[in-house]
Amino acid sequence: MSVLSILKERGFIEDQTHTEELESYLSNNKVTCYIGFDPTASSLHVGSLVCIMTLAHMQRNGHRPIALVGGGTGLIGDPSGKTELRKIITQDEININKNGIRNQLARFLDFSSDKALLLDNALWLTKLEYIPFLRDIGRHFSVNRMIKAEAYKARMDSEDGLTFIEFNYMLLQAYDFMQLAKSYDCLLQMGGSDQWGNIVAGVDLVRRTLGKQAFGITFPLITTAGGIKMGKTHKGAVWLDPERFSPYDYYQFWVNADDADIHRFLALFTFLPMEEINQVKQLKDADLNKAKVVLAYEATKICHGEEEALNALRASASVFGAVEIQDHILPSSTVARGVNASAGNDSVPSSVYKRSDIVGMISIVDLLMAVKLCGSKSDARRLVQQGGAYINSKRISNFDQIVSEKDIKDDEILLRAGKKKYHKIILDKI
Repeated sequence: MSVLSILKERGFIEDQTHTEELESYLSNNKVTCYIGFDPTASSLHVGSLVCIMTLAHMQRNGHRPIALVGGGTGLIGDPSGKTELRKIITQDEININKNGIRNQLARFLDFSSDKALLLDNALWLTKLEYIPFLRDIGRHFSVNRMIKAEAYKARMDSEDGLTFIEFNYMLLQAYDFMQLAKSYDCLLQMGGSDQWGNIVAGVDLVRRTLGKQAFGITFPLITTAGGIKMGKTHKGAVWLDPERFSPYDYYQFWVNADDADIHRFLALFTFLPMEEINQVKQLKDADLNKAKVVLAYEATKICHGEEEALNALRASASVFGAVEIQDHILPSSTVARGVNASAGNDSVPSSVYKRSDIVGMISIVDLLMAVKLCGSKSDARRLVQQGGAYINSKRISNFDQIVSEKDIKDDEILLRAGKKKYHKIILDKI
């Protein structure tokens, strides 16, 4: 099966250029392809996973992926998918963010021996001279055609309008494609559905300037069964950086996925075989929940490594109870088929406090605030009033309840807010 067929079967592709030619090109050549990544943060998030997993599939099928960090275009800002002007960041910020992005991509891609490349378009964009660029590149672009692109139309219809600096973005992204085609024989660009106009412009520029056939693929916008954009939670973005979003929380994000999303998420965000994933459609109730555990484990393993995935699995088991996964459920997964709930819960979010600062000194409401299970005192009081606050599995009913020795078990206190938010207090005996 060709990589294009794999991507289609797993739900990655929304649109593509030159359908028959692209299939032949990918089947008969070792291809170099690329996707651009916005360096406006030091971490990518779950919303970038479709792009990252596509590059990983390309590499696994013998092709060479390029992750192009937009150090140059980041100085301008892409108007695609935005209704307002993006914040323009400095080169120093871009350099810091680029290092963080590389560290995360290295979990998914093998960069050794140039099997994958991480490039920065600042290398060529910041050296451009304006007049030669207009003469050699700008002459290939029709303004009439450009303003029909969805990204530009949306901004022109917005209150802020479209700035001239953003209007240049399509030319710069097309120039990226041309440079990569010329220097790395990269003839396939991929990206989100909002990038279709930019990608087609690049395909056209490569043909006009280099006389080569280039190709484009776009991915669908991934939303949950509830219609929420992928990666949005009550905590904000689900970051891939473990310092910004812990492996345990990352695991919980996946294990709490809607039942209706499990088959699709397994196809997109794991490397498990599709013949096994398709069997998940037949699962119900408890068995479907076990498939969620496999999804969470596999997704966490890919992003954070097997050890962190196992720690998160054990931590979850220690809080919510162990789940035994039978051999017939996604058998290719390396998930533990029998989880010992006492194997450790070190991955549960935790804080260390002096015993003397806690016992008899602080109310449980204030402690909920201190560990950020609640954003404010009024939120904490509301949680107690609604019966959603717990200490060591016992519901808290008194707003003013002070932490006492009876609230401590093995020098620890386990707080819970609602059904799924936990925090462990570890007490120092001093």
